[in-house]
Amino acid sequence: MTSSIKVLAFGMIAEKIGCSEIKLSDVRSTAELKQQLTVLYPALQGITFSIAVDFQTVSDDYPLTESSQVALLPPFSGG
Repeated sequence: MTSSIKVLAFGMIAEKIGCSEIKLSDVRSTAELKQQLTVLYPALQGITFSIAVDFQTVSDDYPLTESSQVALLPPFSGG
């Protein structure tokens, strides 16, 4: 059985990939997610962005499940 996750993209990340929501299969961690994203969307290479899972920013190798709510967040600036 192939599992898939829904990934929401915001700001310049959504602009770079050309949409605000994508589905990816066989992604078990945020490290695998970043790897797949840079292969599918070369415009993301060299771009710094954060990944949030279930509304919390997570580290580079956070485990993902089919029920995970995943978001790609652009760099934040401000004061």
